[in-house]
Amino acid sequence: MRRFLILFVALLAVAFAAELTPWAQSWLVTPWTDSVARVSGALMRVFDASITTSGNVIGATGSPFAVSIEAGCNGVEATLVLVAAMLAFPAPWPHRVRGMLIGVAAVQALNVLRVVSLFYLGRWNEDAFEWAHLYVWQALIMLDVLIVWVVWVRFAPAAAAPVRA
Repeated sequence: MRRFLILFVALLAVAFAAELTPWAQSWLVTPWTDSVARVSGALMRVFDASITTSGNVIGATGSPFAVSIEAGCNGVEATLVLVAAMLAFPAPWPHRVRGMLIGVAAVQALNVLRVVSLFYLGRWNEDAFEWAHLYVWQALIMLDVLIVWVVWVRFAPAAAAPVRA
């Protein structure tokens, strides 16, 4: 357990420090954030043709309300926490890779649902938007990370017992 915690914290520190570099921001975080906006906008356009996207902003023609997906709302940090936990846990590499692929998809799917719901909630009531944005969805995204990780750990192959001479 101690090894896991030390490795997890170290991986988080490295990942969050790397995320803040100008290179990572321009080559990874900004395109990721714009992709979240594009995917969310495309999903909303299935039901609402007035939806527009530009970079990280989602709006609607004829409506003054728009959302801008920023750091902390793009799912990057939640994804880094999940990946660090999976890398720190002693599991076979094929299980880790499958877990990371499925886990990142699960976190991002919930994040897209979050963006869509917050957009429509904000168009309806900006106070409700602020409350849901700051309290409800922040907790739900991290709860999603925890649930995905716990399910992944549950299905991890048993580690071989150390051989003692």
